[in-house]
Amino acid sequence: MNHQHPPYRDVTVGALLTRLAEALPDNEALVYADRNLRLTFAELEAEARLIARGLMACGVEQGERVALWATNVPEWIVLQFALAKIGAILVTVNTSLRAHEMDYLLRQSESATVIIIRGFRDVDYVGALREIGAVGDKKLPNLKRAIFISRSDDDDCPDELTPYEKLRELAAGVSEEQLNAREREVGLDDVINMQYTSGTTGFPKGVMLSSRNILNNGYWLGRGLGYTPQDRLCLCVPLFHCFGCVIGVLGAYTHGACLAPIESFDARKVLETVEGERCTSLYGVPTMFLAEMEDPEFKRFNLSSLRTGVMAGALCPEALMRRAIDEMNLGEITIIYGLTEASPGITQTPRDDTIEHRTQTVGVVLPEMEVRIVDPATRETLGANEHGELIVRGYNVMKGYYNNPDATRAAIDDEGWLRTGDQAAMDSDGYVRITGRIKDIIIRGGENISPKEIEDLMRRHPSVSDVYVYAVKSEFFGEEVAAAVKLKAGAKATEEELREFCQGRVARFKIPKYVRFVGEFPMTASGKIQKFKLRESHEKELAKSIAEA
Repeated sequence: MNHQHPPYRDVTVGALLTRLAEALPDNEALVYADRNLRLTFAELEAEARLIARGLMACGVEQGERVALWATNVPEWIVLQFALAKIGAILVTVNTSLRAHEMDYLLRQSESATVIIIRGFRDVDYVGALREIGAVGDKKLPNLKRAIFISRSDDDDCPDELTPYEKLRELAAGVSEEQLNAREREVGLDDVINMQYTSGTTGFPKGVMLSSRNILNNGYWLGRGLGYTPQDRLCLCVPLFHCFGCVIGVLGAYTHGACLAPIESFDARKVLETVEGERCTSLYGVPTMFLAEMEDPEFKRFNLSSLRTGVMAGALCPEALMRRAIDEMNLGEITIIYGLTEASPGITQTPRDDTIEHRTQTVGVVLPEMEVRIVDPATRETLGANEHGELIVRGYNVMKGYYNNPDATRAAIDDEGWLRTGDQAAMDSDGYVRITGRIKDIIIRGGENISPKEIEDLMRRHPSVSDVYVYAVKSEFFGEEVAAAVKLKAGAKATEEELREFCQGRVARFKIPKYVRFVGEFPMTASGKIQKFKLRESHEKELAKSIAEA
């Protein structure tokens, strides 16, 4: 037995759990207090191995894509390791997708397996699978199996799906030795994780990530947070994001820390978990921290165990950072900047740095990667404090976009530099400030939103002649979605009508908060729409209406 203690790096995701089970068998690994579920590393490893054998018995092959559409349920984390052990590729699915978005994802990823819960909020996952013909009538040629995770005893598995619990019985057909042999075939650079991210070109692209990409990124980020096996992380960000499954799960586990996940974000539940489990670390996008501090019962919770955490996923307002430090005992909170294509972390603020550095910059470049700020047109490297595009190179750069060589070539150059599309400046001490975006993408509360997708949808409305979607600043979400709409001659429509038209056709977070009617759009001499002008005039109006209020 190799009892080498954490931290771990340069191991596969599947092997990470085995190491933890050997080194820290009795340490708590995964806690869901409200379900009365507490697993040690030894128990979590045994469970992941059992499910891995069940998946092999089902016929899940190495390199096969397995789409997981679920909230932060315990099975999500078990599957992250079980799939890694058998060399299958976990395709993470945003919990807010609608049926047609899921149809696109399953087709583009060529997933052979889909694993779902019943649904989340107003989205019925089982109904969505039926609508797109994912099970039964085989409209999706690649899909071979659909597995159902039930949430409770009365949550019966629909007839055309296989119950997750059946994997336990099927596991008997595959020996421990067969699993070990399969696991030995999985390499550090094999793709094991695929996440869909909205680009500016509209359709989401599948970012292919390896164990080296995500496990080593988790290792460096966890080191930046000062994690040890004594730490306990309250994880309330979604596991389908890199923020959850990399900075969260792998950031903690590479250092032997314990996870206390929240199934779906609820400010009160976060406060109860931090107090009840004596959590030392807490993650969130800015809106989550704000919701926690604005909970009417906030003052009654004892958060004295907290030490560190991560605020990321959107521009982090300085006032909010200072409040989190003062009111939530997060003296060592850090900001992480990155993107899915970079596995995700690129920079992190040192946890013992000055409050100015920690609130006004996104920190310094992580070890073992290079960053340059370049002129977006000429690719010349710029000097200190000059604004240009941030590009990055290192172990963390994705393997590419699945089945999309053109988009991959556009993102990664011949020398291995990944274009982030973010506008940034770096000072002479290496601190990075993100100052805007070179590309079009809107980031609302950590969700990437492609304007083109919403524009294409709204142009289908009978009264709309043309529409352009852009971001406006938001204290709460970092950015909100706005649409400038030109109506057809003589046609009428209200803001409310256009928003209702979007309901049910795209995930709720993509629906424009603001709809403005315009006579024409600001254009360049060559006829290109100037979205930044739409944004500037809109933000001026908003500021004026706030001032008048």
